[in-house]
Amino acid sequence: MTTHEMKLQPAPFAAIQAGSKIIESRLYDEKRQLIQLGDQILFKNMANLDETITTRVDGLLRYSTFSAMFSDFPAAYFGGESKSALEAQIYSFYSKEDESKFGVLGIRITKA
Repeated sequence: MTTHEMKLQPAPFAAIQAGSKIIESRLYDEKRQLIQLGDQILFKNMANLDETITTRVDGLLRYSTFSAMFSDFPAAYFGGESKSALEAQIYSFYSKEDESKFGVLGIRITKA
């Protein structure tokens, strides 16, 4: 089992802490290709990097686009209120070019 570290903005961090966000969305880049079922992810709150949550990877969901992934699950699973809000948020972090290059990954998590 490997432990991966990822930083999160305060709102999604709080949603994981509350147990309402159960899928983390990321590009399927070189770093995320190393994640396997049963691994742990240590999320760090970007507002306070000393504040962390450890989660277990329970599922890996591969998609070509964030839009396709967001269409398959309720927005609340991603810590959002709507598909359009999720898309606006994710594309503020990732470009469409990178999305096309790498594809995307939904990481199903539960607090460890």
